[in-house]
Amino acid sequence: MADDLEAKAPSGPPSDPWRSLRRHTAARIALGRSGDALPTRHLLDFQLAHARARDAVHLDFDSAAMAASLPGMACVTVRSAASDRSTYLQYPDLGRRLNPDDLPLLRKGDYDAVFVLADGLSARAVHDHAAALLTATVELLPGWKIAPVVLAHQARVALGDGIASALGAALAVMLIGERPGLSAADSLGAYLTFGPRPGLQNADRNCISNIRPDGLAIPLAARKLAFLMAEARRLKLSGVGLKDDVPAELLGPEPVKAMPENTAMRKES
Repeated sequence: MADDLEAKAPSGPPSDPWRSLRRHTAARIALGRSGDALPTRHLLDFQLAHARARDAVHLDFDSAAMAASLPGMACVTVRSAASDRSTYLQYPDLGRRLNPDDLPLLRKGDYDAVFVLADGLSARAVHDHAAALLTATVELLPGWKIAPVVLAHQARVALGDGIASALGAALAVMLIGERPGLSAADSLGAYLTFGPRPGLQNADRNCISNIRPDGLAIPLAARKLAFLMAEARRLKLSGVGLKDDVPAELLGPEPVKAMPENTAMRKES
């Protein structure tokens, strides 16, 4: 009888059906509980992630270090109309407008594109990933006339429109730190706008998001960005009319040496 009872006794707590899903996502699922609260290690992990997100938002943008990480590329540093970080966070519209004192730094030319590297809501993301993405993308654009790289402090995405318009660039590409979350504080976004000018809406742009080692890898992001830039120039549009129909051969493991000058890989929409 004792042997029968021992055989029927449970060997441990019931298995958690959510646990197997945790290996597929960084989302906080199947954390378990300790009494009525989270286990201590998960609570501490949450607090650490929250602190990292706050630090990313308030970290100063080191434009001098960014310029040094781009050898051989001319750089211009500008500011938005937001005078400091507190003003930037409280009045978002000021981050979309160029400081008028910096307008003379942007000399008009005949450029196919300008890359703007901006702090946004995570200077850490720009420090860690923007130079590599910019370099990889430019290598895929042979023959393009690229304006000097603009490094922008206290910037929102739309600041790139005024910068590109002042420079006479046909395309604006804003590489900017995205809003940190509790899973990633170093996510970089790339925003593409054809015919940039002040007053455009988000529907006029294309976005490649979550560029980071644990998200969209830089080589793949560079191929997608270069493809969209080539298509935007060919179709003379961006935004909802420009589809992210990147050909499968550009998404393979081998790096692409050059982007076709006038690709016809997709139908016009």
